[in-house]
Amino acid sequence: MRAYEESAGHLEHSRVAGLLLAAGEGSRLGRPKALVEIGGKTLAERGIALLRDGGADPVIMVTGAVPLSLPGVIAAHNPGWRTGMGGSLREGLQTLPPDRDAVVIALVDQPLVSPESVRRLIAAFLAGADVAVACYQGQPRNPVLIGRAHWAAAAAAAQGDVGARGFLRSHAKLVTAVECGDIGRPDDLDTPDDLARISRLFRGESVGQD
Repeated sequence: MRAYEESAGHLEHSRVAGLLLAAGEGSRLGRPKALVEIGGKTLAERGIALLRDGGADPVIMVTGAVPLSLPGVIAAHNPGWRTGMGGSLREGLQTLPPDRDAVVIALVDQPLVSPESVRRLIAAFLAGADVAVACYQGQPRNPVLIGRAHWAAAAAAAQGDVGARGFLRSHAKLVTAVECGDIGRPDDLDTPDDLARISRLFRGESVGQD
């Protein structure tokens, strides 16, 4: 994994799509995560804004457990959503417009991730990275950017509840690490306790790393 250091300057136009995985039923939470509201917005709305504000266009949202429709968003239903995240990633990759050069993939249950992380991933792509991963204190998490040349391999590696992780591990030499720990955090919202803690952060506590 290579490290990417952000350089100053404005991002030029890029043909990078956004893909939000939002198909799960939220079994540990007791309800679909995409419909959970924090600060007056659902997690689905926050995930779409994350990608859009970061510069991805268009944005595709993969649905499953519940029907979702948001203005200006391309919805892709994953009929096999019960089998895990892998099927949702494959469905989303198949739905991407043919004129995009890369895609930034985000998860609906990480509302503390910053749009700036998406901008940094796109900047790394424009600087020559084929695959880029947002890292927090050096630990790779999400979002993830994958160039078009690797979409087929990423889809083939997405099985069960493994999304892009299998592809990233088997192609580690391609991956550029993009540090994002100074602008957000990748906390998963999986349980009622997670929801309570993250909601407190949105009510005014710092969202910087502890």
